[in-house]
Amino acid sequence: MSNYSIKDLELLSGIKAHTLRIWEQRYNFLKPQRTDTNIRYYTDRDLKLILNVSLLKENGLRISNIAKMEESEMRDHVIRITDSKTTYPEQIYALTLAMVELDEERFEKIMGSNILKYGFENTMVNIIYPFMARVGLLWQTGGINPAQEHFISNLVRQKLMVAIDSQYVSNSEFKHKYMLFLPDGELHDIGLLFANYLLRNRKNKTFYLGQSLPFEELTSIFEIHQPDFLLTIITSVPGSYLEVQKFVDNMSAAFPKTTILISGPQVVGQGIIEPENVIVLNKFQDLVDFIEEQE
Repeated sequence: MSNYSIKDLELLSGIKAHTLRIWEQRYNFLKPQRTDTNIRYYTDRDLKLILNVSLLKENGLRISNIAKMEESEMRDHVIRITDSKTTYPEQIYALTLAMVELDEERFEKIMGSNILKYGFENTMVNIIYPFMARVGLLWQTGGINPAQEHFISNLVRQKLMVAIDSQYVSNSEFKHKYMLFLPDGELHDIGLLFANYLLRNRKNKTFYLGQSLPFEELTSIFEIHQPDFLLTIITSVPGSYLEVQKFVDNMSAAFPKTTILISGPQVVGQGIIEPENVIVLNKFQDLVDFIEEQE
């Protein structure tokens, strides 16, 4: 069981902490616990409840009527809404509930229906990736437990691997060669896997080197395959701005004739100075635009 602060509930549900406190006092459906040091916290049950309340309220139900519902009745309403309405916010809420409840069947249903409606790429860009960004933030701040994060990350990873395997590119038809890797110590690979899918889906040859690659191994593999482009994503390591800038500068110097594409929370919006052969990708659409410009 995870413990959540009221700020965690706000981040996951989109409902302001001030509003949550008012509902808590007026309707008494939130029942915060207290630590030994008298700090308030909320449980998985509270999170599921607030996610359900938020979704119902967004779909026109009055909070006074929602507060009268039994939890089972509330859940039935939510399932009907998420099954019938496939707009992005509803689906992100549904995924959050699937994660909290460790409900693989629900996850598969959400993914299947959205891929059928929007296609795999749009589902990833508009539903899965915003959802995973929220999960990553909560994981880093302790808002969700490792089991919940691992559960949902592995399900998403499985979907990506199946999609990537279906995008075969023969040696006779590829347009450019990209080498993809994560820096030494970096383990968050979902963004890199999705970049691999985008590249292969657009008929590019990829060399996927995966997580936590030591720099010296990158240089030796580079010499063998001579890719046209290098791509990496920095989520958690190196940790500081100066370390990230040093890594970027070292990459630029080691591969001066190669365009290096770099993205991730440690890079985007951090004021990183881009050497001449380095391009910072702020979002996945930037990568799509770059790929298509090379055609």
